[in-house]
Formats: sequence, structure tokens, C-alpha cells
Amino acid sequence: MVNISATEFKNRLGRYLDVAETDPVMVEKSGRPKSVLISHEMYKKFLALEDAYWAQKAAEAESEGYLGEKGTEKALKDPDNV
Repeated sequence: MVNISATEFKNRLGRYLDVAETDPVMVEKSGRPKSVLISHEMYKKFLALEDAYWAQKAAEAESEGYLGEKGTEKALKDPDNV
């Protein structure tokens, strides 16, 4: 990971856009981490990992007795027949 100041980032944006294609760029403001610049490809990978994580959590919840979407719809329509 490359660490730079916000001023450095502002002054050399194009350079750090290129760097972010291969390495995350940590932008610090007043000496503290503020933001991280990553490539679009890495961002898409993170989104896919997040989607997979929440799909797994939903499957676990359903297997533990969570009603799920269809069960919830049925319960809302006819609560006495759940």
C-alpha cells in the first residue's frame, strides 16, 4: 500500500490513479488515514465478496428457522396459518 498526504494526492492525482491500478493508495489528512483509492477491478471484487458473504448469512438464517421471503409473505397474508 502506498501512503501519501492529501496535498500530494491533490497535486498528483493522475499519477495516483495509475498507482491504484496495482496497489491501494492510502490518503492521509493531518497525518491520519482518511481514504483509500483502489482500482475499479478491486472494487468489483470487494462488492462480489460482500454479496457472497450476505448470501451465505441469509442461507444460514433460513436454515436456523428464519422464514425467508416466501415464508414472510405467507405469514403476513395469513398469520394464523404459519
